[in-house]
Amino acid sequence: MIKRKNIIKIAIDSPAAAGAGTQAKLISKHYNLLQLDTGRIYRYVANIKINEPEKFNYKYLKKKISNLRISSLHSKKLLSDEVATIASIIAKDIKIRKLVNTFQLKCAYSPPNKYAGSCLDGRDIGSVIVPDANVKLFITANLKTRSLRRYKELRLKNKNVSYQEVFKSLKKRDKNDKNRKISPLKKTNDSILINTTNLSIRRCFLKIKKIIDRKIII
Repeated sequence: MIKRKNIIKIAIDSPAAAGAGTQAKLISKHYNLLQLDTGRIYRYVANIKINEPEKFNYKYLKKKISNLRISSLHSKKLLSDEVATIASIIAKDIKIRKLVNTFQLKCAYSPPNKYAGSCLDGRDIGSVIVPDANVKLFITANLKTRSLRRYKELRLKNKNVSYQEVFKSLKKRDKNDKNRKISPLKKTNDSILINTTNLSIRRCFLKIKKIIDRKIII
């Protein structure tokens, strides 16, 4: 892989529903960065498993991921509960993780020339995928706040769930993310902690912008 020189690389790690995805989009738009929600790639693979089970093997996945366009990761099909459940299982497969990591590294270090750099968010970005990022952020919020946010989000989509169901689901997901053997969610020593519990989206972005502006020269 040929790495582009002198590009901005921003790594964001976070537990679910902490607001990292929203901030990644705002950051990417402001600084003209390629934005990648890395969890969507596992959902993309899960969707293949659901819809093309007869073709689901490593050779086929390698071909699909090598030709993957980020626009394909924005499909609403990837947001279903079934896809999410299978994605969490698939993410534990070492061979699939290697295929996904190759795609992530390409996005991080060799984004198209029209971009000034890259911004990736996920669980192991600062620790595994982009350890030399210009800026590393660890975005979090307390479990109650994250559960309420996700509950409201699901209700707007007419999902029939209770707050307690969402709370239990996120609690379990946190445990799995932090304790998995491969690439667990963790804050690196050089990442900056951003707690969004009492921050609006706008205030959070402005706080992050100050951090980025101090670290890089635009």
